[in-house]
Amino acid sequence: MGRAVELRTPSHVPMVLTLGVACQIGQVVYLRELLMVFHGNELSLGVILAAWMVWVAVGSRLGAALLQRRDDALGWLRSGAAAVALLLPATVLAIRLLPGAFDVPPGALLSLADMALSSVVVLAPTTALLGAQFVFLARLWRERDQSVDASGAAKTYVGEALGNVVGGLLFTLVLVHHLDAFQASLLAGTAMLVLTLRLGQPRRALLAAGVGLALLPLLPQVEWWSAQLQWQLRAPDYELITTHRSRYGTIAVLRRFDQYSFFQSGHLVFSTGGVTETGVGLEELEGVAFAHVALTQHRDPRQVLLIGGGLRGTLREMLRHGVRAIDYVELDPVLVEAASPYLPAGTRAALADPRVRLIHADGRLLVKGGGPPYDLIVVDAPDPTTAVLNRYYTEEFFAEAKARLRPDGVLVLGAMSTPDLRGSAVANRNAAIYHTLRRVFPEVLPVGERYLFFFASKGEGQLSADAATVMRRFVEREVDAAGFSAGHLALLFEPGPLQRINWILRHHGRSPRAHLEPPMAAPLLPGTIEQLRVEEALLPPVHERFFVNSDFRPVVYYHTLLFWTGLTRGDEASVLRWIGRVQWWWVLPPLVLTILVGLALRIAVPTRRDAAPRFAVLTAVFTTGLSTMALQIALLFAFQSIYGFVFEMVGLIVAIFMAGLALGSALTHRFVPDPADRRLLTAVQGLVALVAVGIGGALPWAGGLEGAAEVFVLFASLTFVAGLLNGVDFPLATACYLALERRPERATAAVYGVELVGACCGAALASVAVAPVLGIVACCLLAAFANGTAFIVLLVGGARPLPESVVPVGGYV
Repeated sequence: MGRAVELRTPSHVPMVLTLGVACQIGQVVYLRELLMVFHGNELSLGVILAAWMVWVAVGSRLGAALLQRRDDALGWLRSGAAAVALLLPATVLAIRLLPGAFDVPPGALLSLADMALSSVVVLAPTTALLGAQFVFLARLWRERDQSVDASGAAKTYVGEALGNVVGGLLFTLVLVHHLDAFQASLLAGTAMLVLTLRLGQPRRALLAAGVGLALLPLLPQVEWWSAQLQWQLRAPDYELITTHRSRYGTIAVLRRFDQYSFFQSGHLVFSTGGVTETGVGLEELEGVAFAHVALTQHRDPRQVLLIGGGLRGTLREMLRHGVRAIDYVELDPVLVEAASPYLPAGTRAALADPRVRLIHADGRLLVKGGGPPYDLIVVDAPDPTTAVLNRYYTEEFFAEAKARLRPDGVLVLGAMSTPDLRGSAVANRNAAIYHTLRRVFPEVLPVGERYLFFFASKGEGQLSADAATVMRRFVEREVDAAGFSAGHLALLFEPGPLQRINWILRHHGRSPRAHLEPPMAAPLLPGTIEQLRVEEALLPPVHERFFVNSDFRPVVYYHTLLFWTGLTRGDEASVLRWIGRVQWWWVLPPLVLTILVGLALRIAVPTRRDAAPRFAVLTAVFTTGLSTMALQIALLFAFQSIYGFVFEMVGLIVAIFMAGLALGSALTHRFVPDPADRRLLTAVQGLVALVAVGIGGALPWAGGLEGAAEVFVLFASLTFVAGLLNGVDFPLATACYLALERRPERATAAVYGVELVGACCGAALASVAVAPVLGIVACCLLAAFANGTAFIVLLVGGARPLPESVVPVGGYV
């Protein structure tokens, strides 16, 4: 009998591993592709992962139902693998066609509802099939072991996790550098299909491998065609000229008449008039103005650090002020390489100027790492519509920049605005930038109307709000700038508008409901800037939650999303506005209700002795999924804020998490004699709650680390621990539930599905509602509260095991 089973269901460890590889590569490819469609908005991370989890959960239930209809796990597995191999690359194409499904103006941000609907629809076929594959493989493993317990599911869980690790490492270290999205997804799907057919149908396996390898070199044409179609849907008036793969995101070069625009990961980085532009084109006017306004705020700028913006003309204009040296930081060398053939001659000459040192590094980490002091640090970045851009508007960055300035040094940055700060969202965002700067610098001066400059000086008396002073500096330096003159400075520093803007920013944000209300109108005669500085000291304190931006509470990012969504989509911003009302105590009612339900089942349902334990075990499964994803979102957001490379490193980060998960499952299988003992499951829930609190305490401390290697090692360790605990929990919960359900496939599907639904809720809550408003540490506390609740429910209704007669014979193998 044992030999017959061996022949009918041959060794399928490679199939389990390739399921994990395909899942991981597919997930990372889809994340990267969807982030491009969603303009890099990290709020979508939780939405995408939630959609992935919920469909995998649905697929696991579907797999169990199919096995009940026809008990042929291997046949279902082969059919599913063939479908996945086709759907993995087809879904990439579907994602690229998404812009055509929404009637939005070019450049407009998709709303949360748009992102959720897109993710749920486009991911459904592939992820549901992957969830069903897990159940089929668990069944095969159980048949091979001739067991009646949950060991097949536990072993499949470990094997899939190891495959996830391999897939994450393979994508991050190899595939992302050499293959496009279609090639990577086809390769993963073909490998899974070939290994599924390998034993039993070797000819079909060879045929599948041959077809996959034959299609691989043809896919770059599909990549180019789909990229053209995607940009035609997104920006119909532009022509796609070329694309470049980069570790930081795909770079696209588009042309409209004589204008060239450069996008990275869906974001507009800058535009130029092309190589034939001899003067200052319309595309460079903003960069020109930014450079001259910034440089005239310092008496004698010699050493300058420019972070971003150099390719749009800012660098060229700075050199006209007689500076001795400019360190120009541009993260991505591929962007400079891609842009060089289309840059005006003046910009190319500036890059070759001996006074310019081009540095390819992360500007935040460069500032943090120490080095020579600067007279001027200029951040020429787009509006902080993503968490990675928000890093240059936080209290932590301002403190790091202050440490790199000379005693008379000045920090300059800017953001979009409206005249007199009309609109609550833009007023909230710009007031938050102002108040955050004031937490660090003794003197801060905002200047502008439609674009707001923020000047912050290390010492008092360094900044000038006097038009005559900045005009004199411009003239004395004999700056010959096409498209800009001293008259522009006179308009910018006109006393009336300047005083009104300063009055509004200094007064706004000082009440608990300020973020929900428009700013007060400035009085007719607000007073001089000096008078406003004196009056500011007498005002009530700032409401920090919504008006002090930090790495771990990115409120400027939240306000910016609300501003741009309201500007381009109108009523679509209502969900974001609602998120601004979220309070920390909202989590308590559902947690208390869960405890009460567990207690009621224990007391009020005496005829069902297993009702309370079932509820308790499934609660533990749900909360572990929720807390694991909440912790993973917290770690991803924190890693993005400090390290800045989530787009590049997401595959590696998830691989580290899955490595911890695989080890936790393996250790449980190897060393726990009775995993069906619910007392052990109870103890694990308490441990997860304590670890979540510990991670929440460690993250702010991590922000103080200077070296990139130290930061990565710490985050890798925390991610590994989070995965380890989740890996311990799954086999325990499966064994405990099987002791109550006694039908292995139903128990596996139930536990796997409930955990994924919990993970879906955790991803959505943490990324959309908790991290942007309550902060990243609050995500860790959410995880702690959730597992603490499961701990109590297990103590109340499920910690004591049932009589031995109820437990399936054979226990846990």
